[in-house]
Amino acid sequence: MPTISWRKRIVPEVWVANASPVIVLAKVGYLDLLTHLSDELLLPEAVVSEITAGPPTDPARRMLEAGWAAVVPSTAIPTELLEWGLGPGETAVLALAQQRAPATAVLDDAAARVCANVIGVPVIGTLGVVLRAKKRGLLESAAETMKALTRAGLRLDAEVIRSALEHVGEGWE
Repeated sequence: MPTISWRKRIVPEVWVANASPVIVLAKVGYLDLLTHLSDELLLPEAVVSEITAGPPTDPARRMLEAGWAAVVPSTAIPTELLEWGLGPGETAVLALAQQRAPATAVLDDAAARVCANVIGVPVIGTLGVVLRAKKRGLLESAAETMKALTRAGLRLDAEVIRSALEHVGEGWE
């Protein structure tokens, strides 16, 4: 009987990231989690524009300038997405993820996450990235990582974090 390797996926896991998860993960030195957890990481031009509008010293901007992720030119935005009234980055992420189905949208914005669910685009947020990294052995402590991320500007309800950390056997103070 052949051995099955769970590390190789039949369908490559493509992630399309929005600016906020990229920026906050870069601030705490964990931007590489996005590339370690996905087979392909894509950033729409609208997201790149948001990131490069930041200060020249911003870690996310420096990583982009170093060619850290694949930048994808803007695609046509379906009317159903425009009607949600999301920001240009969120809209571009969802349009590209929909186009590259079954790509996963990496989003923290609540309205964008609701939209993703309605249009059938899989979604993961910064907290989900941290939990997945912990489960795969890429982080020693999800709780410490979340503390660093909240200090860096990630806004999540403490109860949401506490509940999520229970899934990896950790607590939240």
